[in-house]
Amino acid sequence: MKKCAFILILLLICPLFVFGCSSETVTLNEYDIKIEYDNLTHTASASENVTYYNVSDDELDNICFHLYPNAFRENAKNEVVVPSSVSKAYPNGKSYGGINIESVKKQEYDLNYEITGEDENILKVNLEEKLKPGENIVISIDFNLLLPNINHRFGYGDNTVNFGNFYPIACVYEDNKFTADLYSANGDPFYSECGKYNVEITYDKSFILASTGGEYSTAEENNLKVTKLRAENVRDFCFVLSDKFNVIEGNAGKTKVKYFYYGDEDPNNSLQTAIKSINTFNESFGIYPYAQYSVVECNFVYGGMEFPELVMISDDLTNKEDYQYVIIHETAHQWWYGIVGNNQYENAWIDEGLAEYSTAVFYDKNPEYGVKYKNMIRAAQRNYDIFVQIFGDIYSELDTSMNRRLCDFKTEPEYVNCTYTKGMLMFNQIREEVGEKKLEKALRKFFDEKKYKNTTYAEFLKIMAKHAGNKAEKIILINVEK
Repeated sequence: MKKCAFILILLLICPLFVFGCSSETVTLNEYDIKIEYDNLTHTASASENVTYYNVSDDELDNICFHLYPNAFRENAKNEVVVPSSVSKAYPNGKSYGGINIESVKKQEYDLNYEITGEDENILKVNLEEKLKPGENIVISIDFNLLLPNINHRFGYGDNTVNFGNFYPIACVYEDNKFTADLYSANGDPFYSECGKYNVEITYDKSFILASTGGEYSTAEENNLKVTKLRAENVRDFCFVLSDKFNVIEGNAGKTKVKYFYYGDEDPNNSLQTAIKSINTFNESFGIYPYAQYSVVECNFVYGGMEFPELVMISDDLTNKEDYQYVIIHETAHQWWYGIVGNNQYENAWIDEGLAEYSTAVFYDKNPEYGVKYKNMIRAAQRNYDIFVQIFGDIYSELDTSMNRRLCDFKTEPEYVNCTYTKGMLMFNQIREEVGEKKLEKALRKFFDEKKYKNTTYAEFLKIMAKHAGNKAEKIILINVEK
């Protein structure tokens, strides 16, 4: 995810656009979104119809949605970037944005709703009648967006307009409640279920669009383009606009790989890295189930960010090796968090540790990149030891446990070292103990069993114990808890 460029520095000093669906039938919430972007005012007007299925055993009298754009409004409780990244995030000075809910309806009737949560981050829709297990409801939400001038997931920069986490998305319902975690500058504070998406995007005809999903229609109306897309079994939906994009493409198995760029001086190398990443992880963990994958160079404050079928790669990465590394890491996230989900706020180490380890696996299986697996592990261990020594001197009791909420990490280095670096080292320990092939087989089983679903720490531990053995379970317990 977003800190992977920093990690590299540390280490080196149906009509479906899906195939291979899960053998299990999974009930998916459905999102029908229409959005029109005005590039002069940096605003968007939008509507969505959400078909929400109650797959729990509880009767629900309300449904909650995350309002992630509100984290970018003025006077928000938490900053969206860590203090050391403020100047890079806001090159033109502080800027604010947000989301405004215009109406919430069931058919033509208004529903009572409230903006709640710790920081106006939750839309709570109160239902007229309880939604019983197995029932569904269609909720229509009209909303407006103001995009901040920021190099981030949600916002516009000098080269791209990024629409990440831009719409009300249903909170995960578990343990008899909706999850409603607050936005965090550390990590990626997102958690959602896979769903079906039909999205219509209207934008200036000078722009080229990169997005989640498969495009099935684009028409021009006056000075505007209207593009319609579909995606199924995806955890989120994202798109990026730019009037500077060049596009090249290739194939990885049955997946079309597209690369959107404007500043990359060696675009074919970047495209080939993406293709090799898909091929490597197909072989190692399980087949990528989507027909398209887009790698997008864009204005982004950190190294990169993953979304279903699309990853953002920061144009601030001027070193070729760093750029390649981020492409590989973010592509690994297509497997870990994208297809197999987890609560990134509660258990960031699961997807980040796996993505870092998967990146090391890529280099091990692609020696032409000149990065040796053993050297990566040695460098990671050395830098982790330095972190423990330095921060141990600063704090009388240094917490190196991995199983913490994002808000519980005191500093960015603590978060990075305890999720990325320690996570990769942990999986390497398992590999050394049980063997490379046995670990790979266990991760393939994990992928197969949790595809399109969310996993918990307890479930992950159980699966690894079953397929990699008790030694693997003990290694995870020791690393995660201490």
